[in-house]
Amino acid sequence: MRGQGGNSVLYGYRVLDLTDEKGVFCTRFLADMGADVIRVERVGKPPAENPFLTVGNLGKRSVTLELETEAGRGIFKKLVRGADVLVESCPPGYLDSWGIDYAGISPLNPRLVMASITDFGQEGIYRGYQSCDMVTSALGGQLSVCGEPTLPPLKPFGQQAYYAAGLFAAIGVLLALRHRRVSGRGQHLDISAQECVAASLDHVLVRYFHGGVVARRQGSRHWDSAFRVFSCRDGYILLSLFQQWETLIEWLDSEGAADDLTGERWRDRKVRLKHLDHIIEVLERWTRSHTVAELVEQGQLMRFPWAEVSSLPGVLANSQLGERRFFVEVAAPLKRYKIPGVPCRLSRSPWRVGNRVPSPGEHNEEIYRGELGLSKEEITTLIAQGII
Repeated sequence: MRGQGGNSVLYGYRVLDLTDEKGVFCTRFLADMGADVIRVERVGKPPAENPFLTVGNLGKRSVTLELETEAGRGIFKKLVRGADVLVESCPPGYLDSWGIDYAGISPLNPRLVMASITDFGQEGIYRGYQSCDMVTSALGGQLSVCGEPTLPPLKPFGQQAYYAAGLFAAIGVLLALRHRRVSGRGQHLDISAQECVAASLDHVLVRYFHGGVVARRQGSRHWDSAFRVFSCRDGYILLSLFQQWETLIEWLDSEGAADDLTGERWRDRKVRLKHLDHIIEVLERWTRSHTVAELVEQGQLMRFPWAEVSSLPGVLANSQLGERRFFVEVAAPLKRYKIPGVPCRLSRSPWRVGNRVPSPGEHNEEIYRGELGLSKEEITTLIAQGII
């Protein structure tokens, strides 16, 4: 059995991967956890040049197969019989039209866990909407709370909606496999990226349901004004605004930068919240006279939870991440990459990043002949017909 190794969490499990950018990280996580993930790709597909998809395919095996042919679906069903999990992100109804949806294939393997990751789910009036990560982020409520208060909403960086969908789907697969140990049967998971976004809005919906508070864009300020990003001489720093207020003002006053904030009335938190713009103005004049390192070092010594807003080179050079050997180097068909490692360290059953990305169809011979038992002649014929 292929996989990360006998002591990995999912060693011994086989996953079929029919995902695009909506679900590629779900199957990547399962591969990192030790599962043997077989990515099923279209015939003639070139190696991915999109870094998002490339990194999402680490640690997997790859076969090419045309599911829109009867022979291709026949081979796919053979793969299904030996699989534990199938993860797909096809448009709702696409697999149904070929008879290889959950209803069509679960009789072949009643223990199969199938996860379907789409923008809006398998049901509902939006199921057929044209979409992308940004659309689901907008309709899930995420965009409305990102950006400056007086400007239009901003898109969160990266494909956060699809990352969330991948994480929730991976959790769902693990839960379904756990349930299978008790029931002996698999099940179908319907994952909506829109719902994953709405479920990840932190305090936003909780505050609305509890007190009718409509969260508003706060720019670089934390939602409850506890923190804000400030400019320094050489970069940006995240400062707590109210923690240890008297100590903070004494520090500013020692440098002649406290302005009127030494006054007794500023000890009242309600007054500070009411005149927060003035406090921010005073603090920013002060931070701009210092480097980030000066303020972070002294602030941490005084037990302020302050931090540099690291640039990308800063993250890569971060001594904490370096000491924990967080970044790893992997091989892709077109180049080598350095990427983030796993953020969850298990002492007995390691979660490891795969060290290479397969080329499309790289494992055709290994899987079709070595594991499904197709003959050399059958494989030659299938290649000639454009089926594999």
